[in-house]
Amino acid sequence: MYTAMLGIDIGSKTIKIVELDKNGTSYSLVASGVVGYSGSTVDKMTDEKEMASLAQVIKKLCSEARVSSKEAVISIPEPLAFTRTIKFPPLTDSEISSAIKWEAEQYIPIPINEAIIQHTILKRNENAATGAGVIVLLVAAPRLIVEKYVKVVQMAGLTPMAVETELIALTRSLAPIDKTVLLADLGGSSTNLAIASHGLLSFSRSLPIAGDAFTRAVSQTLSITPQQAEEYKKAYGLSSSQLEGKIKGALDSIVRLVADEIKKAVNYYLTEEKGEMPTSLVMSGGSSGMPEMISALSDIVGMEVLVANPFTRVRIDPAFAQKLASFAPLYGVAVGLAMRD
Repeated sequence: MYTAMLGIDIGSKTIKIVELDKNGTSYSLVASGVVGYSGSTVDKMTDEKEMASLAQVIKKLCSEARVSSKEAVISIPEPLAFTRTIKFPPLTDSEISSAIKWEAEQYIPIPINEAIIQHTILKRNENAATGAGVIVLLVAAPRLIVEKYVKVVQMAGLTPMAVETELIALTRSLAPIDKTVLLADLGGSSTNLAIASHGLLSFSRSLPIAGDAFTRAVSQTLSITPQQAEEYKKAYGLSSSQLEGKIKGALDSIVRLVADEIKKAVNYYLTEEKGEMPTSLVMSGGSSGMPEMISALSDIVGMEVLVANPFTRVRIDPAFAQKLASFAPLYGVAVGLAMRD
């Protein structure tokens, strides 16, 4: 079967799109694009004028990237969703589907009738005499927020086929099926952490520490504008040899905060979820590209740290692949969305 799908990742600072052709189990890149965006986030929009403005940005981006598909999969930001693993006794799939709504009431801080709920069976142990026989991933999001994202994409002239969280999409594009890895996506307003075990999202956490915090730290330390701080952050990062290490000095404490949260997440997963130790940390998002960021995190976390490349399973024209290489970490979510069946 030969189909094309468009993935749309609407972030707090940028919008990323990726269109993939799927032929059997292989993918080919048809189109991609990224554009800066400074308006309100979708969940905070209060009128159709704001939605229409964002829809026009998406429409223009699709036109400039020469997107051909009208069918799109979209993501909602991780902090707006509720993701938990739940342990059940050995039950059938239909029994779990019936039980999930009642179980969800314990974990979701909004009324069930105001939420959209989905679940995935992560692991089965049919011989479990005691304890959990089935481990299920529960994902829920406020219906009103999901409907806003759907409406914006419809206003851009596209047909939303599915909505999912950023980390589910990221797991699809970045997680190998033969090991356990830790994924960290450094966005503008949040850092999203996921532990993916054998290709399935098994644990997630969202932190309100991200690119904006790095920029603020540089701006305040050097008494410069946020715009200048953004440029310095991207150019010099955590290099001790640039600007007498002043940028590094401003960023160090924020990087350590992120590293500490990563270590806490891994420790929780090992002790509470009884999961496998991740073999590596895969970094995506804009801030992952700061100079010396990868080596600094590797030193603090004590784990191999890799730069994400969501296009490893995608056929790309060699000449275009070179142009795309430095931007690849930005596209993790959009590629994962476009890969969805």
